[in-house]
Formats: sequence, C-alpha cells, structure tokens
Amino acid sequence: MKLTILRLVSFSDQDRIDLGKIWPEYSPSSLAVDETHRIYAARFNERLLGAVRVTLSGSQGALDSLRVREITRRRGVGQYLIEEVVRDNPDITSWWMADVGVEDRSTMAAFMQALGFTALEKGWEKH
Repeated sequence: MKLTILRLVSFSDQDRIDLGKIWPEYSPSSLAVDETHRIYAARFNERLLGAVRVTLSGSQGALDSLRVREITRRRGVGQYLIEEVVRDNPDITSWWMADVGVEDRSTMAAFMQALGFTALEKGWEKH
C-alpha cells in the first residue's frame, strides 16, 4: 500500500485507536475538528502512522503536536505530512510550528530547517 496524507474530518474507531498511540496525552474529546482546527494524518495499510494538528487564521497557519510513531520515524513520513499540509492550504502564506511537546528539540530543529523553516525562540516559522 501507498502512504497517503489525509485531512481527517471524522474518526473511525481505528483512527481513534491510532491517534491514541500517536498522542497518548490527548483525550479523544480534545481532538475535535472543524474548518479552522484540523488534523492531518499519514495513513499506511489502514493505520495512522503520524499526525499534526493545524489551526488556520486568515493567511496564517499554526502547526503543533507533529508526531510520527517511533517505529516509523526517519523514513520521510513527517516531511511528506508537512509538505502535504502546506500544499493543501495554498492561501496560507505564513506557517508557525510551536516547539511545545517536542521530544528532542535539536532533532526537530534539523527537521524543520530541512523543510525551510527558520528557528525562533519558541518554535519555527516559514513564509
């Protein structure tokens, strides 16, 4: 099967299980989505491998809680996920990724720089 990136507009029972593995710190009720608050996920073999939360406001987009399941890391899933989020939201001209909840800031900094983001005090931005 091919890795696909999708915007989750509703959650299947399996999606809820997978999101619980990706984000054990979030309760299912805290993952509500609408036109402003979105969740994008990477799916492979009917399972979610990674996800990111997206908040849109005018021409600005904020990303947070980017996480790829540990067994799948370092295979391009996170890069593909962020690239597709940006591509799916062409009206957003300024992106911000908060460093809240980042497990390893130096690894994340290298990852974000590779995607064209610039490091700031509490995260990364891209225009």
